[in-house]
Amino acid sequence: MILHTMEIRNIAIIAHVDHGKTTLTDALLRQTGVAKEGVSMDSNTLEQERGITIYSKNASLFYKDTKINIIDTPGHADFGSEVERVLRSIDSVLLVVDAQEGPMPQTRFVLKKSLELGLRPIVVINKIDKPAADPHRTEEQVLELFLELGASDVQASFPVVYAIGREGIAKQTLTDESHDLSPLLDAVLEHVPPTSSDELASHALRAQPFNLGYDNFLGRLAITRVYEGVAKTGGNVFIKKTNGETRSGKITKMFLFKGLERVEASEASAGDVVLIAGFPDITIGETITSDAARDPLPAIAVDEPTIALSFMVNNSPFAGREGKFVTSRQIGEYLTRELEVNVGLKVDFGSTESFRVYGRGELHITILLENMRRAGYEVQVSQPKAIMREENGVTVEPFEELLVDTPSEFQGTIIERLGTRSFVMNNMTAHEHNVRMTFEGPTRGILGYRNQFVIDTKGEGILASRFIGFRPYAGEIKKRQVGSMISMAAGKALGYSLWGLQERGTLYIGAGTNVYEGMVIGNTSKGEEMNVNPTKGKQLTNVRASGTDDAIVLAPPFLLTIERGLEVMADDEFLEVTPGSVRLRKQYRTEAERVKARRSG
Repeated sequence: MILHTMEIRNIAIIAHVDHGKTTLTDALLRQTGVAKEGVSMDSNTLEQERGITIYSKNASLFYKDTKINIIDTPGHADFGSEVERVLRSIDSVLLVVDAQEGPMPQTRFVLKKSLELGLRPIVVINKIDKPAADPHRTEEQVLELFLELGASDVQASFPVVYAIGREGIAKQTLTDESHDLSPLLDAVLEHVPPTSSDELASHALRAQPFNLGYDNFLGRLAITRVYEGVAKTGGNVFIKKTNGETRSGKITKMFLFKGLERVEASEASAGDVVLIAGFPDITIGETITSDAARDPLPAIAVDEPTIALSFMVNNSPFAGREGKFVTSRQIGEYLTRELEVNVGLKVDFGSTESFRVYGRGELHITILLENMRRAGYEVQVSQPKAIMREENGVTVEPFEELLVDTPSEFQGTIIERLGTRSFVMNNMTAHEHNVRMTFEGPTRGILGYRNQFVIDTKGEGILASRFIGFRPYAGEIKKRQVGSMISMAAGKALGYSLWGLQERGTLYIGAGTNVYEGMVIGNTSKGEEMNVNPTKGKQLTNVRASGTDDAIVLAPPFLLTIERGLEVMADDEFLEVTPGSVRLRKQYRTEAERVKARRSG
């Protein structure tokens, strides 16, 4: 079945995290009648919990006899490779910018990519109803960013639409009376060129996958843009690499998008975005064609990973209590399946004992671990390390650009903290009681800092980062200013014991928590390791003490999440991740083993 004989427009929605992309897309789908109330693009449980887009998603809507394919992209820098691939496959972008915050690091990243690809963005200044919103100032900042990034004259004369995504309202000017998103849809029809025509459809098929999916029944699915010709179910095709290497294949099933649903189709013509099954080994950037003599489409590059860590079997004393999948083989099978769709991930399967996993950042790895524990897996991971490599005889490492928005009273603390982590400040602008600072420094320096940043700014600061490339090694960074508080006994932690320990640092556990020898139960403020017994109770005698006992008051523990654990762990520690728990432990559980390891190493 063919869903359309109409014009097609292909757009992506890009923005910094939490600037309202998904809310706006959901409102567009509801208003055009292709999605019900309460249905969201962010359908993944993790996405809904965190309020961020993790996976790019496809949808389509119909407006004034035109089909508009929309791709919602992640806003976090760790998923930048997804954004880049999507941009290669569409014809224009809606750049969503928060009217209060203005352009942020990821705004710069996605806009730079769009401009380099020759796209002409439509700027959507969103959240104009926020108390501190300043749409005019935001528009000026966006124009400055366009010019700074080398936009052409055509790109710099961008159309602007003002919106309140949450209420489903868009305006051409701030004074317009509007009750829906029609002004935004009209802007898309006016400024985005159609990608479908009879002339393009008459050519031999050329299509290119820009993302991958997986189905338990159909196997690997290629999310594909059809550039020329018509793709047909059952059709024999050739798959070409950019080096000219060619193999044959057959399209077994195809799906077009209607709203958020995928609808089986017998054919898809030039301009459309389609889901294709039948190619178990297809990769992003290859060309699907009906003519073996046609040149392949230009390749799509995938960003290199920036951090690495080891995944291994959980061998703690509490191993196997909560998980269904606990063996090395099962962990390896999960990572193999993940590679089918998670193209920013790389895994070295060279060892049977552990797997070296390479990712785009802490959040990228956190999401992977969170998905594993929810699927019933137990796993143990080492401390994430920035990837070092040699280029022309020089050691290079990944660098990040940091953008910090904070109340001005905290700026001194932040500059000092980041200075010790080899970050250099490039720019600082003040606005009323806030400052915006830009830093550059090694990825190593930001690992483990985000939680400290929240403390330093009392939760009022915003920290965003983006990868800017590999640069010469920045030298040693001394980051860890706290030591580990290590349990030297097994059993149940008692309130009396924890009461005495909480003065020495920050506890990760509360009373009644089961502990084992070698488990890290907190950190020490003085930066030295300390072996403690959290199971020790009060000495009881039959002699009544004069006066009453002091009441035991325990401060709330700093409960470990996967993110926090990856941030606070030391070199010689493992993070134990199970369906119900996140624990930190020493690699060598007894003190004698740790002393021996230090001497030998």
